Amino acid sequence: MSISVTILGLSLSNYNFDENNSDVKPIVQADVIMPTKSSRPGCDIEDICYIPSSIGIEKGKSVTWVNEDSSFHSVTSGFYGEPTGLFDSGYLDPYQFYTLYFDESGTYDYFCTLHPWMKAQVIVE
Repeated sequence: MSISVTILGLSLSNYNFDENNSDVKPIVQADVIMPTKSSRPGCDIEDICYIPSSIGIEKGKSVTWVNEDSSFHSVTSGFYGEPTGLFDSGYLDPYQFYTLYFDESGTYDYFCTLHPWMKAQVIVE
C-alpha cells in the first residue's frame, strides 16, 4: 500500500498577527479588490464597488480579484440580469481570489450576481 501526501505551504509574511489589529491582509496581490461594505448599496455612487472600476491590461495578461469584504461576491461577465457566460468566479468568500487570463482584445463588462449595483470592466488591448 502506498500513500502520497502533498503539503501546500503558504507564506504568511504579509499577515499582521498583532492581536489588536483586526485587519487581515490577503496573500495574493490583487489587481482589483471588492472593498469592505461594497455589499451595501451606495458604493456605486462613488464608483468604488470594485477598485478600480475599470482596468486596462495587455492581451494575454491576467487580472486577479480579491474579495476584501465580509460578504460573498462574484465576478461575472455581462450585466446584472444579462450575464454573457464568458466567465464567472462563482461566490467568493471573504479573502478568496479569482484570476482570469484575457487572450482577446475587447471590453469585458462584469458584475456581482448578489449585488446589482456592483459593476466594472476590464479593457484588453
